[in-house]
Amino acid sequence: MYFTYIIRCGDNSLYTGYTSDINRRIKEHKQGINSKYTRAKKFKKLEVYFISGTRSEAMKLEYYIKRLSRNKKLTIIKNPQILIEEVKDKGEYSLGE
Repeated sequence: MYFTYIIRCGDNSLYTGYTSDINRRIKEHKQGINSKYTRAKKFKKLEVYFISGTRSEAMKLEYYIKRLSRNKKLTIIKNPQILIEEVKDKGEYSLGE
């Protein structure tokens, strides 16, 4: 099981990443380790995460989300189902909910 996630930083910027252990990764972001971006911008909160069956799917989803506009990411944070439906329609991802 893999996770693709969006976190909000102290300056209100959004960071997207993927991991096999969401709890460990969020602790690392909070401690400012293993990510230059969140070390500099400071972790504020985990906004949303999505579960994928494989590392490859999680990485593809991360790439997909990173290409979205900030406004689209904010919409997904408010309603994650939008992203789930979008990527399922593309047939490239099999997201758990």
